[in-house]
Amino acid sequence: MSRIRLRAIACAFLAVLFGAATAQARPPFRIGGLTCNTGPRVGLVLGSRQDMRCVFVASAAGQQYVYTGTIRRLGVDIGVTRGGTLFWAVFARNSQIGRGTLRGSYVGASGNVAVGLGLGAKVLIGGSRRTIMLQPLSVEGQIGVNLALGVARLTLR
Repeated sequence: MSRIRLRAIACAFLAVLFGAATAQARPPFRIGGLTCNTGPRVGLVLGSRQDMRCVFVASAAGQQYVYTGTIRRLGVDIGVTRGGTLFWAVFARNSQIGRGTLRGSYVGASGNVAVGLGLGAKVLIGGSRRTIMLQPLSVEGQIGVNLALGVARLTLR
């Protein structure tokens, strides 16, 4: 891969990280946690697609809401993973929670590495009117051989 492409990916990654840090002018409320089980993924060198099933648990009442989702990555993505589990703490500008609160598209920086057991991190902001933030760093466990760095787009339905 050329140096220009690597620099472009690195710049995009840093821009998204900076945007995530400055996007929330006032302190957000922690409204719960989102746990997603992911399907297998095959990196296609310049991107990948992965389906998932997610459960959001609200902090206040303990209510559970089920979502389906798709995460697409654009950038360096080489390898194969069996799937895994992601967890995000969920923050919002207000504490109003209901069915469909997390529905929408999220975008941010993504990085994963796996040799056997692997870890990953994602910075994602979005949802309805970009008012939801999925914890700046997600915890992701996966099994496989993979290296991924780029921009991720998560769609929750």
